[in-house]
Amino acid sequence: MASAPESPRIDKTTNTVVHIVGSRQARPNLPAEDCPFCVGGLEAPQDYDVRWFTNRWPAMPGDRCEVVLYAPKHDASLASIGVSGVRKVIDLWAERTQALGKRQDVASVLIFENRGREVGATIDHPHGQIYAFDHVPTRSRQRLDNKWAPDPSPERLVVELNGWAAYVPLAPVFSLSIEIAPLQRIANLASASPQDRDTMAALLVDVLGRIDELYGTPVPYMMWVNQQPTNQEFADAWMNIEIVSPWRAPNVARYIAAAEVGSGEYFNPVIPEELSQSLRALRALRA
Repeated sequence: MASAPESPRIDKTTNTVVHIVGSRQARPNLPAEDCPFCVGGLEAPQDYDVRWFTNRWPAMPGDRCEVVLYAPKHDASLASIGVSGVRKVIDLWAERTQALGKRQDVASVLIFENRGREVGATIDHPHGQIYAFDHVPTRSRQRLDNKWAPDPSPERLVVELNGWAAYVPLAPVFSLSIEIAPLQRIANLASASPQDRDTMAALLVDVLGRIDELYGTPVPYMMWVNQQPTNQEFADAWMNIEIVSPWRAPNVARYIAAAEVGSGEYFNPVIPEELSQSLRALRALRA
């Protein structure tokens, strides 16, 4: 029988944190029918607009892993539910961040989505997840220590709206990589104004639509929200969203190779300035 999640282990030679979660081997994997997230399913017995629940197959102990359902429609996506639908999702993200952040055993809340089987989604129904860490994860801390701030230089800018920007980062690890951020610092989802949440929703719909249009098909992606640790460390934290895809061309994956995994240095075949130019041009096509 698979064991429950245990405390993280640390590789003392690299300080890498590893969570051993054998229990997740038993979670559903692409069920052909009886989707647990559709209305009437195991996790959604009643109709809903957006919904959250505690993950039955958590990666960490203590009910610190949650699932967020974006919409009742099985073949929807975050982009397809529109700005008003995404705004409801953002409000729920903020609500759950606040609730989890009040716990003494939570230091940092990570909101994320794996969209598509190519990046490990085990259920096709549109959903994301929330992990409430009892520490600030290594990558998050590195960005905070280095005082991350948006860098939407004109040659890498995709779109700007109401004081927010979406742009391709200077040195992306993934071939398709976009960051979305307010140009004036906002620490976390809870402190974002109604207007900022509206803009955030609009940019998510816009950018995710451009990504699919770029390759002419639903693109697998990973998305996550960086925000201030809930223990109020890092008063200068700057909330932002990262969206990355393993694709370097339609249906062509850019694999992270042995030299990159072994060295921790990466070799990206896609030029960031050319990617941003392609994404910018798509707005004219839709206008």
